[in-house]
Amino acid sequence: MNPKKSLNKAFLKQRPLRTEIDLFKSNLIRLLGKVDEIEREENQKNHIRDFLLDTYYKNINEINTKDSKDLVIHLGKTNKEKVGVIIEAKRPENKIEMLSENKPNSKAFQELVLYYLRERIEENNIDIKYLIATNIYEWYMFEASYFEKLFFRNKTFVKQYEEWRDGQKVTTDTNLFYNSIAKPFIDKIEDEVPCTYFDIRDYEEFLRNNNYEDDKNLIALQKLLSPFFLLKVPFANDSNSLNENFYKELLHIVGLEEVKDGSKNVIRRKEKDKQAGSLIEITISILITEDSLNKIKDKTVYGETKDEQLFNIALELCLIWINRILFLKLLEGKLITYHKGNKEYRFLNSETLNDFDELYKLFHQVLAKNTNDRTINIKQKYAHIPYLNSSLFEFSELENLTIKINSLDNSETVNLISNTVLKEEKRKISKLPTLEYLLKFLDAYDFASEGGEDIAEENKSIINASVLGKVFEKINGYKDGSIFTPGFITMYMSRQSLQLAVVQKFNEYFKSKKITEVNTFDELYNHIEKIDIKTSNEIINSLKICDPAVGSGHFLVSVLNELIVIKSELGILVDKNGKRLKDYEIVVENDELIISDENGIFEYNFQNKESQRIQETIFNERKTIIENCLFGVDINPNSVKICQLRLWIELLKSSYYKTPDFTELETLPNIDINIKCGNSLISRFALDIDLKQIAKSSKWTIFSYQNAVEAYKNSTNKQAKQELEKFITDIKANYIIAIQQHNPKLQKLYKLKREYDYLFPENGLFLHEPDIDYGGDKKKIEQSKQAKQAELERSEKAVNDEKVFYERNNAFEWRFEFPEVLNNNGDFKGFDVVISNPPYIEHKRLAHISSFLKEKYKVYYSSADISSYFFELGSNILKEKGIISYINTNKFLKTEYGKPLRKFISDNRIYNIVNFEQVPIFDMALVSSLVIVFEKNSEKINTKFCGFYKEPSPKENFVFEINKRFKILNKDTLSSSAWSFSSSNFNGLAEKVFSKGRKIKEIESIDIKRGVTTGFDPAFIISKEKAKELIKLDKKNKEVIKPLLKGAHIKKYFYLNSALNLIFTRRGINIEKLPTLKKYLNVFIDDLKPKKDKEPKGRKPGEYKWFEIQDNIAYYKNFEKEKIVWPLTADKWGFALDTKKNYLSSGGFFLVSEKINLKYILALLNSNLMKFLFTQIGVMTAGGAYTLKKATIEEFPIVEISEKQQKPFIDLVDKIIAQKQLAKDTTKLEKQIDELVYKLYEITPEEQELLEREK
Repeated sequence: MNPKKSLNKAFLKQRPLRTEIDLFKSNLIRLLGKVDEIEREENQKNHIRDFLLDTYYKNINEINTKDSKDLVIHLGKTNKEKVGVIIEAKRPENKIEMLSENKPNSKAFQELVLYYLRERIEENNIDIKYLIATNIYEWYMFEASYFEKLFFRNKTFVKQYEEWRDGQKVTTDTNLFYNSIAKPFIDKIEDEVPCTYFDIRDYEEFLRNNNYEDDKNLIALQKLLSPFFLLKVPFANDSNSLNENFYKELLHIVGLEEVKDGSKNVIRRKEKDKQAGSLIEITISILITEDSLNKIKDKTVYGETKDEQLFNIALELCLIWINRILFLKLLEGKLITYHKGNKEYRFLNSETLNDFDELYKLFHQVLAKNTNDRTINIKQKYAHIPYLNSSLFEFSELENLTIKINSLDNSETVNLISNTVLKEEKRKISKLPTLEYLLKFLDAYDFASEGGEDIAEENKSIINASVLGKVFEKINGYKDGSIFTPGFITMYMSRQSLQLAVVQKFNEYFKSKKITEVNTFDELYNHIEKIDIKTSNEIINSLKICDPAVGSGHFLVSVLNELIVIKSELGILVDKNGKRLKDYEIVVENDELIISDENGIFEYNFQNKESQRIQETIFNERKTIIENCLFGVDINPNSVKICQLRLWIELLKSSYYKTPDFTELETLPNIDINIKCGNSLISRFALDIDLKQIAKSSKWTIFSYQNAVEAYKNSTNKQAKQELEKFITDIKANYIIAIQQHNPKLQKLYKLKREYDYLFPENGLFLHEPDIDYGGDKKKIEQSKQAKQAELERSEKAVNDEKVFYERNNAFEWRFEFPEVLNNNGDFKGFDVVISNPPYIEHKRLAHISSFLKEKYKVYYSSADISSYFFELGSNILKEKGIISYINTNKFLKTEYGKPLRKFISDNRIYNIVNFEQVPIFDMALVSSLVIVFEKNSEKINTKFCGFYKEPSPKENFVFEINKRFKILNKDTLSSSAWSFSSSNFNGLAEKVFSKGRKIKEIESIDIKRGVTTGFDPAFIISKEKAKELIKLDKKNKEVIKPLLKGAHIKKYFYLNSALNLIFTRRGINIEKLPTLKKYLNVFIDDLKPKKDKEPKGRKPGEYKWFEIQDNIAYYKNFEKEKIVWPLTADKWGFALDTKKNYLSSGGFFLVSEKINLKYILALLNSNLMKFLFTQIGVMTAGGAYTLKKATIEEFPIVEISEKQQKPFIDLVDKIIAQKQLAKDTTKLEKQIDELVYKLYEITPEEQELLEREK
């Protein structure tokens, strides 16, 4: 392959800087000038090393010799880092050893094979990217994955290599390996070994002239030798990476910072170095001045305290404004690109926009108005800015309630951040006015250089829509449990699910026309000529895809691009006249839609008829798909706005000038109606409620509702849009009122009211003969009335509580919010695909909706996180045989709380599972995850499975790795039981172990309990010194001060001295008898009181007193017994025996046994066999620690044997404990226990060998 074909098209699309090209040219000319055909190879490789270092790698990657390898490029600054590239250098004259197209099996290639095996086997290096053979002129570059497949994975070849290496052949001379092992093996290879080839001499004419146009011919070559290609380092616009400098300076200007909060990163208001002039601070200042909080009906939506409310309102406003500005920056970049770099199309700069009033005009008097409706002055000043019809520039509801951007203070300034991109300004001044800083900061980046193969003449870092998408997601923060899903995942999930859905959609059509159905996408490709192109497009355009936790809209963007690629692959992508785009390759690379032909990557030129045709087609396809196919919901209104923005940006990328005068860009549709704000998990109304009858009693039919939504999407008139929006709102309100009439609680209330009015009519007016005797007992009548009133009040409260619950939790009505998934009778048909990365929120934070989840969801479990419910929701809103594609934490695979979810999923047709165990898929969050694709269909099939375990993120060769690793799981393998993806040998072994004993939870004499949850450890957990001090003050305090172990203190067979104590004020204790202890605890009283309502301080609500331990530890006497103790999470496997009456913190568990000797149980728990069993049923943390919960440990099987049979185990445990106390090595003794346990559970020698290898 030539350089251009080898490069990732998204990388090829990124324009290199002029300085980079100039440096490459000068250094390459210098390299060629040093070439001496007969010079020693030692010197040749030094020339290559110097060229690579000076052009790309200096102070970033070490390049040098290693062992017998001519050159290697390390993955870091020193030779201690792993090798990423291996280079074999030959003299230009050495044609015998150098490989060529006609002689690939040369010594140079054989040397590369040897060096690869040495790195791969001896160094266990899995990070090699490329192998290169070169004579300075000619370069042959091989991707390491092919060497992995052809050589490393061939057991026979590797065995031959190892025998030669270990001296088991006649000699260890390398010539023997080259001639007798490598050469004959390579000769037998039938597969092609792809490589990238170029000859530098072919580029000399471009190198040695001053024609800037010719420099374009060097772009691919310059990129090919860069670390972005050779080391696969993420490039600037890689959708999986983030421009940290851009992101952090933007946060600084806004007035935010990213900080670590436990295991995740959150965005918050700046605390240190707070700038009074930052965007968020001047917004908060005006909100306070104008008393804006009081204009908002329900302030609690924005937080519990005034400060929280002000911050969240200001943040939402700032995001609205920043979204608009960034969109305009991309628009400005597009206009400049379309007009060949003409700077007259610049408008977003501090010269044009000198204050917030002018920015307000730009938003609302320019972008929000049709060109013809703009004032004369506006037309003159902003002559080049088109009207786009985006509701992005209409006043938001929050702006109408609070403030608009022209309210902001223009006089405030912000200090330039220390590493600002504005280097020149920083040398002169230390701060700038807020708006000027923001605009100059944005102007320092290149928003225009995304497109064809060209050079960016200005040396600015490039920012594109993918990078902005990640910025949007991060600024929106991780507080809701959402994490940015990298592009290689969204692309894979989109392709997998959409191909299945497309095949299914066509099969529905085939079935209706009695045409033979197809099984796969490849079959569809060979079958599609049976349908005309128009019908094929209508079939795909009828797909409905939803993300119920849409976030920044990343999945929908990936789906959008993938659908266009699918149309192209099927040969049905056509222009408005029905003409195919057949001479173009359309692919998704790096999460970007790339169009290319034989001349290179497509770049829009409105003066070229064919270019205009392509651009129009892609725009119209995107518009059609976004309007008809893509839907999203998110609980966070900021996410909704960002998602809408990202879809508008996707359209903006392919915007085109309208014929015939090419002065106006095609307007954007009103796609905001497809992305809605609400709580996806909570709905008032069931999906099967009959709307047909309700619609009959309404003045609006389902058809009129669907038409109104369609009309809204295509309306370009502001007033018409507002009227349609009101019309749609009225229709939905009408449905809500009508459906509510069937609410059982409301019907009960109406019935009670009627009964009350009948029995106790007001004003003494009798409309009927009362049932009550006038002469009767008035007291009884009054009692009856009061009872009825109380019942009525309870009923009213139930109705009101329900109303408040749904309103406060922003219930989302799937039943009718998207009329596109209703049929003409109003029946809910469902979506074809639901694709998402559901949020991860722990069960503790779900208390306010827990009762609702329990009532409505089959997968409910009290300790399940929120993502579990999104699986059932996804299935509920799917049509029959619809496809779900989720990436999610994999904790549910083996946990007890995951049992109902495992059953729910396994009752469906599971196509694919990709498991990532301790693999860093997400930036800043090490979460073990899985991707799963399944169909809402009880007819099961075998499942394709692929696993990644404790390795770097596979983003570089993800699809290749999946195809290489996947295996088939039998359709009956997955059930409600724990999902283990080990080999069948391991699964069989686990079953055998379980069959040999009774589970701990089944043995009545064994009891497992957790340590003490105090609710506020700083008050109750004290040092030994503090304990002595309190006991000295009052000896009675000793009764409640207990020795304490934390989980971290517990090791295998022993525990460390904690030097801690616990104030164990259990329930019912009389604190008045312990006055000094009460005085000590009283210092913490605000933190110790059970919380009421929305108090900011305090422990969780409960029936305990402020000085008492939070949880009711009714089993506290067991702490005083001899017991086995272990930590909740542990880096290393280990259980210990406690004989000193230690209490445990909440990070530990303990086991007591009335009948079975604890030392025998301890031997079993600490054995390698139980450690193995944990890998089959337990859960590791993302960082690789054991999670030793009660629910897991009590699954372990205990073989119940006599005391005499237990004695060998007990004796060994006694010896180990004694040796541990002397800090001596106990490895041999532990191995003896392992052997006893193997014998006890009848583990064969072959099985033992398997376990020891796994160990």
